[in-house]
Amino acid sequence: MEPGHSVRLALIEQMDKLITPRRRMLFDEVLANRTSHITIALENIYQPHNASAVLRSCDLTGVQDVHIIENSNEYNVNPDVAMGASKWLNLHKYNSIDYNTPLAYQYLRDQGYKIVATTPHHESITIDELPITEKVALVFGTELTGLTEWAISNADTYVNIPMVGFTESYNISVSAAICLYSLTRRLRASEISWKLEEEQVSAIRLQWLRNSIKKSEHIEKELLKNILSEKKPD
Repeated sequence: MEPGHSVRLALIEQMDKLITPRRRMLFDEVLANRTSHITIALENIYQPHNASAVLRSCDLTGVQDVHIIENSNEYNVNPDVAMGASKWLNLHKYNSIDYNTPLAYQYLRDQGYKIVATTPHHESITIDELPITEKVALVFGTELTGLTEWAISNADTYVNIPMVGFTESYNISVSAAICLYSLTRRLRASEISWKLEEEQVSAIRLQWLRNSIKKSEHIEKELLKNILSEKKPD
């Protein structure tokens, strides 16, 4: 069970002492630029190279959450391409039934996201025209066939990336990078409250500390025991 917010902060204070000042400063800088206002959902992606490149783009543009819909394909990460990005992100997987896209859509809507399908739909607008005042979940489909019909018909709106060449489309990793760069650049230039809330920051920082410290599970258990004993009334 995850510790409560006050205990988590005390735990972070102790675990912060076990990493270098440079790493602590990097955590501060990166968390200050992280957002959950924009998120990505990947439906049935199967090529490890593309899947991993999307994670890398999310990390580099400050998008913290990635929603992975596994219908017939398992999502595999190529560590050489992801460059460790997966350990700095929150990955949410949907794989409990045969067709998991409705489950993902429902969860995202419950979290306040507008579902945006990336597809050359006849009603689509360009990525630069997409309003970002509401929370946005961009949904990408498989490399070969794109999004499923249900995913398209049940989206709230549609976006495309303008193209002027002979090739039919960008691959998914390039599409995701272009879309994320466009949206996050506009978001940071806006007056929208896009930064993570305090509890989100502390939860993510604790996970990053766990990923950075050797034998972190044992160390955390001992620190937690001391913190909880100090909090007990005399």
